[in-house]
Amino acid sequence: MTRRLSYAEAAAELPGVEESWLRRHIKKLPHSKVGRAVYFTDADLERIDQIFHHEPSTGPLASAPAPTATGPHPLAGLRPLPRRGQALTNVS
Repeated sequence: MTRRLSYAEAAAELPGVEESWLRRHIKKLPHSKVGRAVYFTDADLERIDQIFHHEPSTGPLASAPAPTATGPHPLAGLRPLPRRGQALTNVS
């Protein structure tokens, strides 16, 4: 038989998730209802983890090294706009 977990039990099963977060985001989360009672199955918890799990893309925990720059930064040529009321000069 499939386990039916309450908000508190589901939060305990999901690392770093609080019961209040589950309650606030219930409309976006897979879950089941019987009347007004909300419950989560193991499949629901697995799907929640898949939806909201993010692996770091940079830093010491990243699985792939960060790309290295081969030239100047693409935004290096940008300059701030002049203050209001001043005319644009030397625009290239």
